[in-house]
Formats: sequence, structure tokens, C-alpha cells
Amino acid sequence: MKFQIVKGKSAKQPYFWRIVAANGQTLAVSENYVSKASAKSAVESVIKNAVGAKVEDLT
Repeated sequence: MKFQIVKGKSAKQPYFWRIVAANGQTLAVSENYVSKASAKSAVESVIKNAVGAKVEDLT
């Protein structure tokens, strides 16, 4: 699994990140960010904070 920082087509908020599985399937896509640094910071935050995350079933 890996995170990819991507530059999209939006002129105002062109950067986003996605999580991609080993088989190439996209698992998650973020919101858009104004700067590449903001997108990278968000990735680092997810990596740091996801370790203790719990699954909450709201069905």
C-alpha cells in the first residue's frame, strides 16, 4: 500500500492524495488542497494517527 500525492485539474486547489493498494486499486481519495505541502502534511497526519484508529459501524 502507498500514498500518492497528485496534481489534479483544479486551478484553485490542484493537489490531493490517494491511498493505493499493492494491486493498483485506489482505496481512498482526499479532499483537494491549495498547496502540495498541505497535501503532504495531511498524508503524514493520517499515517501518524491511523495506527490507533477504530472502526465505527454506523449502520
